[in-house]
Amino acid sequence: MTQPSDKALVPFVSVDNMMRLIHHVGIDTVMKDLATYIEEDFKRWELFDKTPRVASHSDVGVIELMPTSDGEAYGFKYVNGHPKNTSEGLQTVTAFGLLADVYTGYPVLLTEMTILTALRTAATSAMVAKHLAPKGATTMAMIGNGAQSEFQSLAMQAICGLKSVRLYDVDPAATAKCAANLKTSGLDVVACKTPEEAIEGAQILTTCTADKQYATILTDNMVGSGVHINAIGGDCPGKTELAPGILSRSDVFVEFPPQTRIEGEIQQMPEDFEVTELWQVILGQKPGRRDDKQITLFDSVGFAIEDFSALRYIRDRIKDTDFFLELDMLADPDDPRDLFGMVQRAKG
Repeated sequence: MTQPSDKALVPFVSVDNMMRLIHHVGIDTVMKDLATYIEEDFKRWELFDKTPRVASHSDVGVIELMPTSDGEAYGFKYVNGHPKNTSEGLQTVTAFGLLADVYTGYPVLLTEMTILTALRTAATSAMVAKHLAPKGATTMAMIGNGAQSEFQSLAMQAICGLKSVRLYDVDPAATAKCAANLKTSGLDVVACKTPEEAIEGAQILTTCTADKQYATILTDNMVGSGVHINAIGGDCPGKTELAPGILSRSDVFVEFPPQTRIEGEIQQMPEDFEVTELWQVILGQKPGRRDDKQITLFDSVGFAIEDFSALRYIRDRIKDTDFFLELDMLADPDDPRDLFGMVQRAKG
């Protein structure tokens, strides 16, 4: 059996190696690094190909492809969202991604992205909160204590200096799980029995629930002035978390309006509902937080450029390490025109 050439091999980061990498680097550092890469790409926003993700919906969930390119590299993520999965002992979200060289079209990285998506989602939330949350914000209400909740809390701690997190979930077991996982984080963790209790004293309100339905996790009267809302649960048509009245009173910031108007909280609002694109705030072209009484709202649905940033980070970070395997993934015949001959010769 002939050995594959170097051109045939593509680095692959498995779930095991992703976890090894996180522990080697440290989760706080990974969060900060990812936020830096994401912010760098937001600053080059206009260079990227941009399109709403390609979605295939079913009665039980959605499967999506999220592609983009900066002209030098091309990346995509495969991701699903199936809220019913947890009742069957499965993840709600799974993902993998690929980064390729635009000049040759050859893949340069294949990686798991179930864990990486959780990391990049949290890093994006904290990067945005750095720009939009009240100065000196130290307390966050975390409403929805599923798979994303610990990542959100740790990212806010690492990037925004969060000191305290107040937890609420309709399932007390989820809250107990999250509190136990954050026990050694250095955060002051408070388990709450109602969403109203969780919001008490919080300057940042994060909603992250999973049901694929129009829902009202925060009612209009629950949200006072001067807070930053990080709404990350609405990520497909027909799935929302916030009362429309909250949106009317807030300055709403989004990643890519054509996608957010389909999938985000603002799907509840008229087509001309005013929003601000985050890249414009990061570049200083549009104002973010202007005063202490303003309600800022990040209507987050996740966008392909954030995954591109995460793929770039992993590609750079695994160089000269053993945190990946080499997959024999690309055919590399001696004569590029003789692919059939390569197959024939393999017969032995």
